[in-house]
Amino acid sequence: MGKKKKKPEKAEKSLKQNKEERQEKPKKKRVILHEEPTEETMTNLAELFKVFGDSTRIRILFTLFDDEINVGGIADRLSMSQSAVSHQLRILRTSQLVDARREGKSMYYYLADDHVRTIIAQGMEHVLE
Repeated sequence: MGKKKKKPEKAEKSLKQNKEERQEKPKKKRVILHEEPTEETMTNLAELFKVFGDSTRIRILFTLFDDEINVGGIADRLSMSQSAVSHQLRILRTSQLVDARREGKSMYYYLADDHVRTIIAQGMEHVLE
């Protein structure tokens, strides 16, 4: 006794359903480059992606996704030392992905702007597809 073959009509239906589902998704806004970016711009973009290449920094960015948090709070949430969190926050601030405000003796960190949220959200969407 051999394996049962899929009926062609089911396969066609499945392909048709997939096509309809893809058409229902809203179109993503695409950046259109009219000219090739400069070497400096390409280098800066590569450096930005390097910052996103560290899972500890990604975890910190996720922690800051909706909240302003001080170093101690981030360290507690991620079960890390304050020293390790501070080191990563310095890199994230230098890359302009995270900013901070002072309240008394404490510094509260937050995502620098909506671009950072968008990059993280689209990265997660891509990974989960």
